[in-house]
Amino acid sequence: VQLQASGGGLVQPGGFLRLSCAAPGSRFRFKTMGWYRQAPGKQREVVAWITSSGSPTYADSVKGRFTISRDNAKNMVYLQMPSLEPEDTAIYYCFDFNQRIWGQGTLVTVSS
Repeated sequence: VQLQASGGGLVQPGGFLRLSCAAPGSRFRFKTMGWYRQAPGKQREVVAWITSSGSPTYADSVKGRFTISRDNAKNMVYLQMPSLEPEDTAIYYCFDFNQRIWGQGTLVTVSS
């Protein structure tokens, strides 16, 4: 099973990106899915996750800014990231909590 993350890029502070993660498999709707990130020189940290019932949880650093969502019909999980800050610069990884599978990562760079 391969998780395909996309949507990263270079944006200015205050900008917006939406990350997408495609998760093949018929049991997607039963999974808890999430996003992690790893900034240069730092450990990987959880950003947000969403349960099979659609209940989200956020890290304190992004609570109130980022929104995680899922579309079970499309086997997709999303991370909307408005009001981006330089501190959000990192490689963002999609994660399947049930099978403990990582996506390949997508780079987000917030810089003027």
